Amino acid sequence: MEFTEKFSTKESCHEYLAAIKWKNGYSCGKCGNETYYVGRKTGSRLCSKCKYLESATARTLFHKLKFPLNKAFYIVYKMVCSKKGISSYELSRQLTLRQKTCWTFQHKVLTAMQSTGKHPLEGSVEVDEFFVGGPEEGKVGRGNKDKKQVTMAIQTDAFGIHRCYAKVIESGHSDELGSFFMERINPQAIVKTDQWTGYKPLKAKYKNLEQSKSDKGKNFLLIHRQIMMFKSWLRGIHHHCTHLQRYLDEFCYRFNRLKYPQTLFHNLIERMVFAVPIIYPIRYNS
Repeated sequence: MEFTEKFSTKESCHEYLAAIKWKNGYSCGKCGNETYYVGRKTGSRLCSKCKYLESATARTLFHKLKFPLNKAFYIVYKMVCSKKGISSYELSRQLTLRQKTCWTFQHKVLTAMQSTGKHPLEGSVEVDEFFVGGPEEGKVGRGNKDKKQVTMAIQTDAFGIHRCYAKVIESGHSDELGSFFMERINPQAIVKTDQWTGYKPLKAKYKNLEQSKSDKGKNFLLIHRQIMMFKSWLRGIHHHCTHLQRYLDEFCYRFNRLKYPQTLFHNLIERMVFAVPIIYPIRYNS
């Protein structure tokens, strides 16, 4: 109710974007001049030097939006503030927009959900790999060629899982796993994994890496629970996908910010304002 009242009009959304975009002062997108006149359109700025008129959506992920801005805000809100997000089909039904239109804008939002890499996992960390995809006849385990392999890491504490990251990998080779470790895990962390051979070469850099028998997941209950949560969410909301990394980013972005529900929407809008605009068509697929 509060969200609907605050962003009921396109004008209120433009004002909100303008306040974020120029919170550190105005700078002309063409000549860099720092003085302006208020434009006729809500939230716009007119450069006092070169007369370049810039809207609040220009040079953001809302650039050249083809439907009302308040509907775009609604999509962002449902994606980040709903416990499990929302599918493009459901958004299409609720907003009377084409499903492809909702899908395309959702994937712009997903680009803003990518991790900045500023908060590597530390302390107690668990890592495991898993496959995403349906069963293949006559193939099991790591021999499934049509499935996508993912590595996931969680930071745990006395209260459970504190933070989570995941990445699509080509294989379980030490080079692939090492790249993920370098990006997401502090070298001083106490890392626990199963006995997969791909982790052994990483002990040279990660001195606190411990390998133990998985025992069908019984020795890694938290990481296996997190993996099952992701798979259940993916099946329940999106059913299937080809852009798996983007959905991993969405899952982790929302999970890592569960403790800060009041700032979820604002932080994501802020990311979208300062992200590089996507002005080319994204290839449609699930």
